[in-house]
Amino acid sequence: MASSSTSRISLLLLVSFLLLVNSRASSVSDLDEELAFLAAEESKEQQSHIGHEEHDQYRDFENYDDLEEQGGGGGGGEYHHGGYEGEEEPLPTVDEKDVAVLTKDNFTEFVRNNSFAMVEFYAPWCGACQALAPEYAAAATELKGVAALAKIDATEEGDLAQKYEIQGFPTVFLFVDGVMRKTYEGERTKDGIVTWLKKKASPSIHNITTKEEAERVLSAEPKVVLGFLNSLVGSESEELAAASRLEDGLSFYQTASPDIAKLFDIETQVKRPALVLLKKEDEKLARFDGNFTKTAIAEFVSANKVPLVINFTREGASLIFENSVKNQLILFAKANESEKHLPTLREVAKSFKGKFVFVYVQMDNEDYGEAVSGFFGVTGTAPKVLVYTGNEDMRKFILDGELTVKNIKTLAEDFLADKLKPFYKSDPLPENNDGDVKIIVGDNFDEIVLDESKDVLLEIYAPWCGYCQSFEPIYNKLGKYLKGIDSLVVAKMDGTSNEHPRAKADGFPTILFFPGGNKSFDPITVDVDRTVVELYKFLKKHASIPFKLEKPATPEPVISTKKADEKIEGDSGKDEL
Repeated sequence: MASSSTSRISLLLLVSFLLLVNSRASSVSDLDEELAFLAAEESKEQQSHIGHEEHDQYRDFENYDDLEEQGGGGGGGEYHHGGYEGEEEPLPTVDEKDVAVLTKDNFTEFVRNNSFAMVEFYAPWCGACQALAPEYAAAATELKGVAALAKIDATEEGDLAQKYEIQGFPTVFLFVDGVMRKTYEGERTKDGIVTWLKKKASPSIHNITTKEEAERVLSAEPKVVLGFLNSLVGSESEELAAASRLEDGLSFYQTASPDIAKLFDIETQVKRPALVLLKKEDEKLARFDGNFTKTAIAEFVSANKVPLVINFTREGASLIFENSVKNQLILFAKANESEKHLPTLREVAKSFKGKFVFVYVQMDNEDYGEAVSGFFGVTGTAPKVLVYTGNEDMRKFILDGELTVKNIKTLAEDFLADKLKPFYKSDPLPENNDGDVKIIVGDNFDEIVLDESKDVLLEIYAPWCGYCQSFEPIYNKLGKYLKGIDSLVVAKMDGTSNEHPRAKADGFPTILFFPGGNKSFDPITVDVDRTVVELYKFLKKHASIPFKLEKPATPEPVISTKKADEKIEGDSGKDEL
């Protein structure tokens, strides 16, 4: 009896095992069959374009502006894609003994331990980086004792490159006392680097000991910082000098004379050390009331050196985007309405120094008004105020109400208290969205992309992007093949006119995959060859809901009227994939 039971169990185990093996084999067989079908379809498509291949190969590169776009940002870096026929010329040997090599493990220690540290983010394949290498190495040798120079391979140290928003190569930063302060945009030569760094590292504080000197400074300087100290040497002077190295674009002075201090609107009986910042602008004077340390002084100067409200112009852009304060409070208004609303914004700005950069965008300016308004999703002609969190997360919060001091202050306070719901750009909802590739806009993103019952593949594109245009027919074919699969959505979104916090594009096109039942986590970036077959393989691997390709039905063979039992000539008798 026991033997019979054991045999029965063994038989059941054997059957289960065979079923499992058969199931897996069937699954593998199905995938192979589906991939074979897709490959055959692609092969047919390619065959139909024989004779046009050479023309098509170069079509992607007709728009050289797309290549320039990739090299933008981060100090005007450039991508160089060199093409050589035959053997590549070997790169010259460069003596880089005085250039430190940084990784994530020694980066922080290096910039902290060197008062002035220049750091280059590079890529090994970048031609511009290779051209800079000997100049950079020679500068490092000459600057020993003044500043330390280092380099980081951004292709290996991706986390550091992402932290500092590296978008092109080479990108070169100056760190002062461990803090990134400036992007180097000067000449890429030894002399250019040496001259620039020596100027940054030299003492930038000057003594004023006579009334004549004071009057000359007040007359000639548009902005000036004056420290009224107990002595022109010692710890107070050292803190002021250290703060001066952290700030560009204005001069620092010190005096120990009460009579000279009075010329700068400092009361003679004030407790020393005292500090003021004078500007030839609407707000002429700012008084420092913090601890007399380099950090506190630098923060005060950074918050007060810019106008209360910065006009968005080419000249003013650096004051906005290179400011250590990233949150921006922006007024959009036409020129003829600015006089009404700018005084209101300036009044609000006085209460939020160091918290926001206040900006005015002239909506009807022909050079930039329409472009900037479009970037922020501001439509119509009515004045608007919004808060912008900067380029890191790009959230926007629009004031819904009249542009009064009280309402704008409330907007700022609610933002700082994290009480506001962000605004995201969106195109109008599509009237018909039954195509092979679903159209996603800001307002239907949650409904379609974040539907937990669907696996969603999303392409984020730009209409002007040449690579996106080349990829479009491939993506459309993928959508056509997968349209009949209810659990799977192939979709696309214009990333220039639509936004969503879950759809962040590193460039165009960006392809993201949102698995069903898992939408609370970040999407998977699709990093495979942009072909129908490779994208299909990715989906089969990552889809949370298994699916099978629905191939079109094979047409019934045509039977000859002559011989009913003969198939048409050339028919193999097998289903064609």
